[in-house]
Amino acid sequence: MAAEEDTPGGFVGALDSVFSQLVDVLNRILFFEIAGFPLIVLWLICGSIFFTLRMGFINIRGLKHAIDIVRGRYDDPNDDGEVSHFQALATALSGTVGLGNIAGVAIAVQTGGPGAVLWMTLGGFFGMSSKFTECSLSQKYRRVKADGSVAGGPMYYIARPLSDKGLRPVGKGLAGLFAILCIGASFGGGNMFQSNQAYAAVSNVVPGIPSWIFGIVVAAIVGIVIIGGLSRIASITGSLVPLMAVVYILSCLWIILSNFTEIPGAIATIFTGAFSPQAIGGGFLGVLIQGIRRSAFSNEAGVGSAAIAHSAARTDEPLREGLVALLEPLIDTIIICNMTALVIVITGTYQDSSIDDGVLLTTASFATVAEWFPVILAIAVALFAFSTMISWSYYGERAWEYLYRIYEASEFGANAYLR
Repeated sequence: MAAEEDTPGGFVGALDSVFSQLVDVLNRILFFEIAGFPLIVLWLICGSIFFTLRMGFINIRGLKHAIDIVRGRYDDPNDDGEVSHFQALATALSGTVGLGNIAGVAIAVQTGGPGAVLWMTLGGFFGMSSKFTECSLSQKYRRVKADGSVAGGPMYYIARPLSDKGLRPVGKGLAGLFAILCIGASFGGGNMFQSNQAYAAVSNVVPGIPSWIFGIVVAAIVGIVIIGGLSRIASITGSLVPLMAVVYILSCLWIILSNFTEIPGAIATIFTGAFSPQAIGGGFLGVLIQGIRRSAFSNEAGVGSAAIAHSAARTDEPLREGLVALLEPLIDTIIICNMTALVIVITGTYQDSSIDDGVLLTTASFATVAEWFPVILAIAVALFAFSTMISWSYYGERAWEYLYRIYEASEFGANAYLR
């Protein structure tokens, strides 16, 4: 059996071939280039700029009010919903603050050069408006069940408005497609990638751990959390996200301040690389694409995933939750991702071509301060991965539930348990 699986014609080889072909097709569609710019990246950044201008720079005007909402100033326990504004924000952040902030940023800097950091930051700034828009819509079109639980997200704000305009088949089709892709993402980037990169970081400081044992332990812990539903997920992320963010930011600040004299040079390198990039990143366009792509992958603005978490917030004002959501790219990209980028640029490890793994590149940067510092990074990576996995498991579950609702409605012609 083992010999059969190891051969190209075995089960594993066949499965790998199928997935490789599927991924290749999706890559050709999603990253179809227009004048050298991937269509999906162009779509996300143009959309975020449009929303920023259309909403009158809500990403600046709404910051203070957003903080007041998160602090509970406008909370009403009688409003429909399952979690508080803060818990919804923490749950969504736990899904975005993951290995993209560590491994992804490192690869972006190494591939596109330090200049990619500036475009990543601008992508995060404009992405705040996209988050505001999609999460406001998720609140507006959510469904509250008879038991008080909530079903919401892009599946609902895609289907219902189009149905109201007489385009029900189109709305249902697009919503169903999103749900299918969301389920795929929950397995791929939301879980497999996180577990893989977490193992790479942990095994680097604690060698000898079998990968399958690590995977089983992580799966068991994640399973225990998600079985408890959104309330348990929100409770865990509400404590875990602030802790891991503070630990990681302080660690990065330690490295940055330890190389205090290099800070001006690093900032100059970032701006110089952004507007006069070296050929390493494929010229100006290559640097721009790397930065914007990393921003989109990191904060998921415009992707729709966070809207699923924010739809469950306890409020009767959709725009309030939209304002809360715009804090995500600020925390995720503008603060945490920039911390990683500064550490890598200041220490100069991005110039080491022998390291082609994002986590290991960041680990090398941490090791420049002290030999034991990579241990802190390994802990941060494990926490980041764990938090992302539990949130994306919830997203996948909600998407699966939506598909089941479509099936049930078509089978029985009703969805009476919604009100």
